Amino acid sequence: IGFAGSAYITGAVLGAIVFGRLTDTFGRRRLFFVTLFVYVAATLATGLSWNAWSFALFRFLTGAGIGGEYAAINSAIQEFIPARYRGWSDLSINGSFWIGAAMGAGGSVVLLDPAVFALDVGWRLCFIIGGLLGLIVLFMRMWLPESPRWLMTHGRIDEARAVVAAIEERSSLSDAELAADVGLIRLHPRTTTLREAFAVLFGVHRRRALVGLALMTAQAFFYNAIFFTYALVLKDFYDVPSQDVGWYLLPFAAGNVLGPYILGRLFDTWGRKPMIVLTYAMSGVLLLACGWLFARGMLNGATQTLAWSGIFFFASAAASSAYLTVSETFPLEMRALAIAVFYALGTALGGIAGPVVFGHLIETGSRMNVFSGYVVGATLMIAAAAVQAIWGVAAERRPLEAVARPLTAAE
Repeated sequence: IGFAGSAYITGAVLGAIVFGRLTDTFGRRRLFFVTLFVYVAATLATGLSWNAWSFALFRFLTGAGIGGEYAAINSAIQEFIPARYRGWSDLSINGSFWIGAAMGAGGSVVLLDPAVFALDVGWRLCFIIGGLLGLIVLFMRMWLPESPRWLMTHGRIDEARAVVAAIEERSSLSDAELAADVGLIRLHPRTTTLREAFAVLFGVHRRRALVGLALMTAQAFFYNAIFFTYALVLKDFYDVPSQDVGWYLLPFAAGNVLGPYILGRLFDTWGRKPMIVLTYAMSGVLLLACGWLFARGMLNGATQTLAWSGIFFFASAAASSAYLTVSETFPLEMRALAIAVFYALGTALGGIAGPVVFGHLIETGSRMNVFSGYVVGATLMIAAAAVQAIWGVAAERRPLEAVARPLTAAE
C-alpha cells in the first residue's frame, strides 16, 4: 500500500512540473481539460489493472493528472477571485477534496463488502466509478472562461476585455469599487523563459521560495504519511475490518472539510501570517499529543479517529494555505510554474518517502516506532510555522499585482 501511494505521489510531482509549465504557456483553461483527461483515463485504467506493477503504473499516471490539476486550478482561483475573498475561496475549494473523499469512503463500505461484490470486483468498481464521475467535471469545465490576466500577458487584449466585461455585467459592484481593487499597470506582453522564471523564484524572491518550500514539504509529509496509511493503522492496531474502514473515514473527512471552510475567512480578516502560523503549529502540537496517547495504548479505533479529525481540522486549512501562499506571492507570468515547482519539491522531499516510511513503521507492529514517525511530522509542521512567522508575506486583501509585480510590467 505504501509503495502504491508513493507511485501516485511520484507521478504527481512530475505531472506538476510538466503541466505547470504548459499551463503558463498555453493557458489555464486548455490545461484544465488536458490534466482532467489524464486523470480520468488513468483512474479507469487502474480499475482494469492486472497485477501490482500495472496498478502502481496507473496510480503514477493518475498522480500526474492530479499534479497538473493543482497548478491549473490554483492559478485560476487566484486570477478570478476578488482580493478580499481570495483566501477563503482558495481554502474552501481546496478543502472540497474531502467532500469527494467522504463520498468515496461511503461508497467503499458497499463496494468493498464481500457480501455484496466479490473481492476482485469491488475495488475495481471504486476506481471505475471515480473515473466516470470525472467525465461529468469535463463538461462542467466548459463553463469556465480563460483567465483574463493570462490573456493579457499573451497579447490577447480583446479576449481579456470581453471576459472582464462579462464578469462585471454579472457583478453588483460599482465601477469605482472594481477600479479600487485593481489600479493601473502597463504590460508589455512577451514570453517568459524558464531561465528567467527560475532566476525570479530562487533569486529575486528567494525568501518567499524558502517559505513556500517549508510549507509545502511539511504539509506533504504530514498529510501523505498519515492519510495513505490511515487504513493500515485502523486494521493492524485496532482490528478494524477492511470493509468497515469507510465508516471511520467519514468523520476524518468531515474535519478536513470544515477546517478550511470555518477558518478560511480568518485568513482574509485576521491575516495570512497569523493564521498560517496558528494552523501549522496547532497541527504539530495536536499530533504530538495524539501520538503519545496512541503509543501508550490509551485510544481505540473510535477515539483515534476523533483525535485525527480534530488534528486535520487545522491541518487541512494549513495544507490549503500552502497552495494559497505559493500561488499568490509570485508573478503572474510564472504562477502555475511556481505552484508546480513548490508542489513538486515539497512533495518529493516530504510526500514520496512518507507513505513508504510509515508503511514500514506500521509493519513492525510497534506503537513506539509509529509514534517516532508522528514526531517527525509534527516537528516539520512546527518548523514551517516558525519560517512563516519570520518571512511570510501579508497578502490578504491585496491585488495579486501588488503582492508580486508582473514580469512584463513597464517600469
